[in-house]
Amino acid sequence: MLEIRPADLSGDAAYKLLCGVVVPRPIAWVSTRSASGVSNLAPFSCFTFVSHRPPMLGVSIGRRPNGLKDTARNIHETQEFVVHIGDETLLDPLHRSGAEFPPEISEADLLGLELVPSKLVAPLRVAKAPIAMECRLHKVVDFGSNQFFAGEIQLFHIREGLAVDNKIDTGRLRPIARLGGPNYATLGEIIGMTPQAEQSSPQKSAVSWG
Repeated sequence: MLEIRPADLSGDAAYKLLCGVVVPRPIAWVSTRSASGVSNLAPFSCFTFVSHRPPMLGVSIGRRPNGLKDTARNIHETQEFVVHIGDETLLDPLHRSGAEFPPEISEADLLGLELVPSKLVAPLRVAKAPIAMECRLHKVVDFGSNQFFAGEIQLFHIREGLAVDNKIDTGRLRPIARLGGPNYATLGEIIGMTPQAEQSSPQKSAVSWG
């Protein structure tokens, strides 16, 4: 069994190792707007939801050697952002939007992606994304080299046919996930299991993940 001490790793080496260990990761495709009105769009795979009441998302964004990334700076300045879930048809522009561009460049414009107005926040949203969530910043927490942005969802946009009784049909969504390096995964086989509540005995409470 290989043993690696974190103290022996450089920051880049630790990043690559963790990206290969924590897989697959959901991808937050985040649109923001600068204080001067420039739209920014970038993918982040250190992403999860952190609360369901109220519904809140969390995105961890690393710092550049010379300061904050455009997404982080824009959220600090405007307190708003939109998180999209991309499907297989959007893999190419999603991947390409992760390149480094000057702050005055709109990735969506460069990639030919149509943006449409959000309803409750200023940042625009990607028209073709199957899911978009308008968020307002709740809190920023520093964790070493990264800043963790927690945002409260103000409005869900969900493509027609993806949600029934507030449950997403993941097979129809066909989300993409991030692996280590420039590699991605599709959904693959969905394995259904009996809900824990149905397996529990009357004397025991059901187990709830998360």
